[in-house]
Amino acid sequence: MLSEKTIEIIKSTVPVLEIYGTAITRRFYERMFKAHPELLNIFNHANQKQGRQQTALANAVYAAAQNIDKLETILPVVKGIAHKHRSLGILPEHYPIVGEHLLGAIGEVLGAAATEEILEAWKEAYGVIANVFIGIEANMYAAAEAGEGGWAGFRAFRVQRKVRESEVITSFYLVPEDGGKLAEFEPGQYVSVRVNIPGEENTHIRQYSLSDAPGRPYYRISVKREDAARERPAGKVSVYLHEQVTEGGVLWLSAPAGDFALKGHSDDGVVLISGGVGLTPMLSMLHVLAEKQPQRPVTFIHAAQNGDVHALREEVEELAGRHEQVSVHWCYEKPTERDRAENRFHQEGYIDLAWVRSVAPSAEADFYFCGPVPFMRAMNSMLEAWGVPADRIHYEFFGPAGSLKEEAEPAPAQ
Repeated sequence: MLSEKTIEIIKSTVPVLEIYGTAITRRFYERMFKAHPELLNIFNHANQKQGRQQTALANAVYAAAQNIDKLETILPVVKGIAHKHRSLGILPEHYPIVGEHLLGAIGEVLGAAATEEILEAWKEAYGVIANVFIGIEANMYAAAEAGEGGWAGFRAFRVQRKVRESEVITSFYLVPEDGGKLAEFEPGQYVSVRVNIPGEENTHIRQYSLSDAPGRPYYRISVKREDAARERPAGKVSVYLHEQVTEGGVLWLSAPAGDFALKGHSDDGVVLISGGVGLTPMLSMLHVLAEKQPQRPVTFIHAAQNGDVHALREEVEELAGRHEQVSVHWCYEKPTERDRAENRFHQEGYIDLAWVRSVAPSAEADFYFCGPVPFMRAMNSMLEAWGVPADRIHYEFFGPAGSLKEEAEPAPAQ
C-alpha cells in the first residue's frame, strides 16, 4: 500500500506529466535501448520511430498518476497492456530495467523540478504498479500454457497455405510444426508473430488478429502489406511476409492473446464496423456469431478504398447467404468503374451516421469497430452522437493504444 504522502506527491505531478509526458517517455526509450539493446528484439521499431509507443506509454503513466489512489479503476487498461506484454514475452526481470530508466528519464527531463522527494515517491509508486502487472501477467502466462493445445513463449508454425485476398492483403494458414493441438481463442484475439529478417540485426515481433473462427485445424492471419507512404517507411514485417515467406515456410507464434472479444450471448443485435484491414478481427467474430449465436441479428459494415483492395468479400457474402440473421453493407471511398458497373457497394464516400442508422437495428445494439486511428475516432464520435451507451461500444487498436477523444476526422478506410 502507498502512503498518503506518496499518493499526494504523485497526484501533484499530474499537471507536469500532461505537459512533459511524451518527452519523458521518449527519453526513457532512448536510455533503455542504449543500456539494453537486446530489448530491441521485443519492441516494435516502427512504433518507436512514429512516436506511437512513446505516446501510449505517456498516456498510461498519466492515467496511473491520476488514479494512483484507486488503481482498480484502470484495471481494464492494465489488462489490455498485460495481454500485449504476455504475447511479446515481457518477463518480471524486465520491470526493474524499465523502472530504472523511467525514473532516470523523469529526472533528466524535469531537471531541478524532479526533487528527491518526487523521485522517491515515483520509485515507490512504480514498484506497486509493476507488481500489479507482474501478477496479472503471471496468471496470463500460466493460463496460456496450461490450456489444451497451449504453449509458453513462441512455437513454430508452418505456412500450410498462402492466399492473396486483394491487391494489398494476403492470408496465411498456419499449422503447428510439431503436429500438436491448437489452443482455443476468443474471436477478436491476436497472435504475435516473430520473424528473423535476413540482413536485420534484431528480430521483429508483430501482432496480427486471427481472422477465422476458433475450432479450425489452423490459425489464419490476414496481413496488409504496408508499403512506404509519405508519413512512414514500408512495414518491414508485412513486406517480408508478403514477399519472402512461402508455403512450407515457418513462422514463430505466441499463444493467442487480447481482450477485444465478443461480450455476452444475449439476443441483442451486433454491429461490426471495420475499415481496411480492420476487418480481420470482425470476420472472426462474424463466423462465431453466424455459426454459434443464430438468435442475434448481425450487421456487418465494411469500408474500403474500392473493390480492388477489399479483401475477403466473398467469404463474408457467402456467410451472409447461409445465415439469414446476417446483413452485409459495403462503403467504398473511391469506387472503380467496375465497382459502379457491377453495383459492388452500397455507400460511396465515408461511413456516416445517417447511413448506419438506416442499416443497423438500433442504438441499443452492441457495436464493435476496428481500423486506422482516424477511422476509429470518426466511428466513436458517430456512435456517441447517436447516443449509443458507452458499455455497448467496443474497439481495438492495431498497435499501441491511442485516444479516440481527439477531434474526429474523415474516416479513410485504407
